[in-house]
Formats: sequence, C-alpha cells, structure tokens
Amino acid sequence: MSITKKCFGKTPDGRDAYLYTMTNAAGACAAVTDYGAHLVSVCVPDRRGVLADVCLGFDSAESYAVEGGSLGATVGRFANRIAKGRFSLNGETYSLFINNGPNTLHGGKEGFDKRLFDAKTREGENEDTVTFSYVSPDMEEGFPGEMKLSVTFAWNSENTLSIRYSAVSDRDTVINLTNHAYWNLSGMKDATMLDEVLTVRSTLSTEVDEGLIPTGKVLDISGTAMDLSAGATVRSVLARAEECAYVKMVNGLDFNYCLDGEGMREAASLKDPGSGRVMRVLTTEPAIQAYSGQGLETRGHGGTAYGPFAGVALETQHYPDSPNHPEFPTTTLLRGETFSSETRYCFTTED
Repeated sequence: MSITKKCFGKTPDGRDAYLYTMTNAAGACAAVTDYGAHLVSVCVPDRRGVLADVCLGFDSAESYAVEGGSLGATVGRFANRIAKGRFSLNGETYSLFINNGPNTLHGGKEGFDKRLFDAKTREGENEDTVTFSYVSPDMEEGFPGEMKLSVTFAWNSENTLSIRYSAVSDRDTVINLTNHAYWNLSGMKDATMLDEVLTVRSTLSTEVDEGLIPTGKVLDISGTAMDLSAGATVRSVLARAEECAYVKMVNGLDFNYCLDGEGMREAASLKDPGSGRVMRVLTTEPAIQAYSGQGLETRGHGGTAYGPFAGVALETQHYPDSPNHPEFPTTTLLRGETFSSETRYCFTTED
C-alpha cells in the first residue's frame, strides 16, 4: 500500500488544494482531495484485470468549485433536503439558505463540499487512510453549534473503499452526512449506466411531494417500478414510468429507501454485465438515496462528457427532512456526544 500527494489546483480564495492517491499492490487505487473532501476517482479491475476509473469526477479543485452535481462531495451539514429551509430544535427555529426551489439541499449555499479540510495520511500493510478534518463555526449556513468533523477515506488490499465519519458539536444541532459519488462500472466505456443492474435491499421508501419533501409516510413499493429489491436496470425502470407517478415525476430514480436492521449491513449493489465489475454498498446508516443522475450535464475526467444517466449516486444517509419529522430516525446530535457512521464500497468481479 502507498499514498502519493500532488497539487490539485487552488481554492476560490487562493489556497493550495491537494490530491491524495491510495494504491494497493495490485495497482487499484482511490483518490481524494482536501477541497470539499471529494472522492475524485476509484480505479478497479474488470474481469480480465483491466483497470478503469468507475467514479465520476473532475481534474482540479477549480472545476469542483464551479461545476454542479456534487460529484464525489462530502455533503453536510445536512445531506438531502430540508423543507422550506427551516427546522426547530429545543424550541428555537433555524433558517437556512434556500437553494432547491423553496427548500434547502445538501447543506445550503456553501456546504462542506466548498470547504478546505486539513489532511492527515497513514500508510499500512493492508490499508491506507486519508483523514480530512474541518471545524464548522457556530451558525455556519444557519446550523447551530461549532462542529468538529473528520472524514476518513480508507482503501485496502481487497479493493474496498471505506468512508468513516465522526463529528462532535458544542451545542445541540442536526447532522446528516453522506458522499455524493456517481458510479459507472463500465469505466465510462458506456456513456450511461442505464444497463447496469442496481439492487437496493429495501421495499420501503419515504413518500414525497412534488418537491421531493417527505410527507411523513413510508410506502411499501413492492412490485412497483421503484422496487429494486430483486435487481433492475434503470432502463427497465424508465420503461415502466407510466405506471409509477414518482418515477415519471423525476424521470428516473431520486428516492430514499429505508433500510432494515442496524449496524453494518448491505444496502445496495451495482453490477456491470459488460465488464463484470460488481460494487456492494454496506452501511451503518438507516437509509440510502438512489439517484440515477438524470440531471447530469457536465464534463469530467479528461474532458469526458457526463450527460444524463452517466452515473448513479447511492447516498447512504438518514431520511430527508428528518428535523421536521420526529417519527423518522433522529438526526439530532446532542452537545458533546459523538456522531459516527461508516459506509463501505466493496469492488469485485464476476464472470
């Protein structure tokens, strides 16, 4: 295992950003940057041993600063949506920046993806780690409490990427952290991932309104176009859009799936029949948002065009708008307590 560090451009305020690449003995690697704690690339082999990058990303900090889509971003303080940009905690109402219709999305105007993190690296015999740290000031983006955050990316000899989150606040606050990586297991050999097989280990989803804000109800989606429990391609989901109002409304997938159980367990998997690559997603989180990337329209690594459905985001998380729904798993972080979460992306191949 080894870690290399190189200049990755500059932040909007002129500070240097760096790219850290963790490589195992087989040559498979994962790269991350301290700007926004972004996951930049993941290169893994296909069934013939040919390496390719399966994670959509950009080639400089400057691109991450101006391009949309949250590619590979560490999202916080609160991932996903908060209705009308408001929530109440301990009898006080907090107002956030509105950036998604009438709602707040992915932390507001400048979430964690626009912050420069401190970095610490550690090389190991079977696992390398890069830990990014950031202190979010009290009332940053409207959220109470000074929050000390660390995000550790770990890459091991078995081609598993782990993302470990830890946070503590000096005031009661709310928190919902995720990574917004987009995956295309063909290594962009195919311009879209429409024919990759996606499985989500759940038949429950939070009901949403037209703004994708939860109503508070949890729906049984068994047998509908949203049901991915037996595995389905996004192309097949789109083909059934007329029979599912939610799929038709978003033109694909953009849904929160509620997971059973606690602790580390499998939430989803993705398989590319052409390359044989398989990615399993394991998490300690109570839910996963599957977003099929229908809104993508940018250019990434080496000028590659990322259009609609170029990659799928599988965002492990708590439920959207949880601060406004006491019936959902809590996202309240009490003063002095430690938030911790972990998600693993395990890469293998099959014939």
